[in-house]
Amino acid sequence: MSNCAIGPLTAGEEAHASRLPSMSLTAAAEAIARGELEARALAEAQLARVEATDATIEAWAYLEPGRVRAEADRCDGTAGVRGPLHGIGVGIKDIIATADQPTEMGSPIYAGHRPDKDAECVRKLKQAGGYVFGKSVTTAFAFLDPAKTKNPWNPRHTPGGSSSGPAAAVAAGHVSGAVGTQTNGSVIRPAAYCGVVGFKPTKDALSLDGVHLFSDTLDQLGTFTRTVADAARLAGALADSAITRWPPSLTKPPRLAHLSGYPWTKEIDRDANAQLDAAARLLQNRGGDVTSVAFPLDWRDMNVVHKTIMLYEGAKYLGATQDRDRVRMSPKLNAALDDGRRIPRVDYESALAKREAAIAFFTAWLADFDAILTPSAPGPAPVGLESTGDPSCCTLWSLTGFPALTLPIGLAPNGLPLGLQLAAPAGEDDRLLGVAAWCESCFAFQPPSDARPMA
Repeated sequence: MSNCAIGPLTAGEEAHASRLPSMSLTAAAEAIARGELEARALAEAQLARVEATDATIEAWAYLEPGRVRAEADRCDGTAGVRGPLHGIGVGIKDIIATADQPTEMGSPIYAGHRPDKDAECVRKLKQAGGYVFGKSVTTAFAFLDPAKTKNPWNPRHTPGGSSSGPAAAVAAGHVSGAVGTQTNGSVIRPAAYCGVVGFKPTKDALSLDGVHLFSDTLDQLGTFTRTVADAARLAGALADSAITRWPPSLTKPPRLAHLSGYPWTKEIDRDANAQLDAAARLLQNRGGDVTSVAFPLDWRDMNVVHKTIMLYEGAKYLGATQDRDRVRMSPKLNAALDDGRRIPRVDYESALAKREAAIAFFTAWLADFDAILTPSAPGPAPVGLESTGDPSCCTLWSLTGFPALTLPIGLAPNGLPLGLQLAAPAGEDDRLLGVAAWCESCFAFQPPSDARPMA
């Protein structure tokens, strides 16, 4: 990544520029549309933020400041009809194809790789008036091995994974939005760890064309933003069909199920559990109808079903690469792919059938609620960079393909953010976003200035 210096600014310009990286995507896009903000000014402020903080965070796999400036200038020079993302630079996870920038999958095997064309979501980003700010870091092949990125709140802690770069880049103010992927917990968990809004729409609402697959049954695109409105704007622009109406259509406080954990999840951190309970009480006090629910134990093996599908399909998609370049894959990834190769096809087909049954069951289970609220992760981001953390709070919604969203709701005693996860049945993205916006207004999460990431 080359130097991001932007040259001297006057005191007034410096104060204004210092505020720009904290703007929400929606606020920035609307200011550009009104002619009150130039895309170049926003880009310069974001590049300055990258220069000031990314040596510590390392959120970017590829970022060329000259290209960012040229894209911003192009946006400023565009006349006529402008899309909902006009002038907005968006971080793109480095397993998503970009024809004019490398797509390296987080692995030396793909060093310097340049796809022939953009992924469909990148094409839609450009069609909506936005541009690729840069390629954000992914763990290798979007699996469990940690990458170089650190948590902007405390670089001794993991940012989560596999979408570590997108989450960290938004949290640090490098960009106002980013796109990542989730196979198990790779959008919701890093978003929660980094204190931003992570949104995973219904499976296949955002096209996977041009995305390097690990599991075609489970892989899903998602977004990282600062607000729910931003998530709706970004996901809506990238969707194959209309999945959002904004402002949301929620006309009264929602009916919410409250699930404190899952049978396969390690014990939820005491402070995280207390925050979640307090959040549920707050929502109840604000008029929400919150009902505690117990997980149906007949479905307590859904983590095994998920793992069977994930590893079997991972071996299918990465098998040839492993045969060719095993020595350049990590021991953990090799072991997982080897396990996938040993899964009998009958077990895989049985897991697919159980998944279909689970979709039907949990759709009916949630029929009396607008959404379910659960932990986003078992606790705040763990200390150490040897792991990306536990994804198990996200497993069920990845398996079923239900839309899920995480909101920051507070800080743990160690100063790191905690998230609340909301989910709803497949196709109910609009309703979920409406519930999330209502919850967001109740929490009004605003960390103290001395606790914000990279303050």
